[in-house]
Amino acid sequence: MSLPKTLAEDVARNLVMVARLIDEDPEQAYAYSRIALRLASRVAAVREAAGFAAYATQKYAEALAEFRAAKRMTGSVELWPVMADCERGLGRPERAMAMAGEPEVQKLDKAGQVEMRLVAAGARRDMGQIDAAIVTLQSSELASNAVHPWTARLRYAYADALLAAGREDEAREWFAKTVEADKDGSTDASDRLAELDGVEFVDALGEDDDADEAVDVDADADADADADADDEGSADKA
Repeated sequence: MSLPKTLAEDVARNLVMVARLIDEDPEQAYAYSRIALRLASRVAAVREAAGFAAYATQKYAEALAEFRAAKRMTGSVELWPVMADCERGLGRPERAMAMAGEPEVQKLDKAGQVEMRLVAAGARRDMGQIDAAIVTLQSSELASNAVHPWTARLRYAYADALLAAGREDEAREWFAKTVEADKDGSTDASDRLAELDGVEFVDALGEDDDADEAVDVDADADADADADADDEGSADKA
């Protein structure tokens, strides 16, 4: 639907703030999304933004309601994976698994299908089915050497599942593959890999500060000792 120009501008400003803040300050992004929602609740983009803001603040029931509204308005299935993940957040992994088998999944693009696979694997883990989660993640996308925006997250989920299953050597291999694909550092795969290799990071700056502090303490102690000696010398002369 179209909005009057002034109202549209107000809504747009709030949506911009949602997008700008959702990663660094999700609570503030959520507040802006509520303003946009009050101004234009019949606009699909507003309902979607409100859903993501609620999702970022772990308000999963609210997020799911907004995503459902956006889906009804647009007829698009692109929000299907995040809707399923909301079901996980609400403690209903079995519903997420059921959604993974619905026809909507076949309508998703490749990125959406990978996202759905990640959600389904997470649901399996929620239910304590770690081996099933590993199998769920095994796919042509995982086996491919090509790097896509979702490659690092897929490899990371697989490595983490392997580690949870006690398959440490395989987990190490896949954390290493994750690092290769994770050019922007979106995961902590390098830290996980270092942990598996027994590497400990030392805060060199912190050590320098400690050393400087120790020197200062020693200097103060020497100064106090000299002062005491001077006082004793003065007393002897007296």
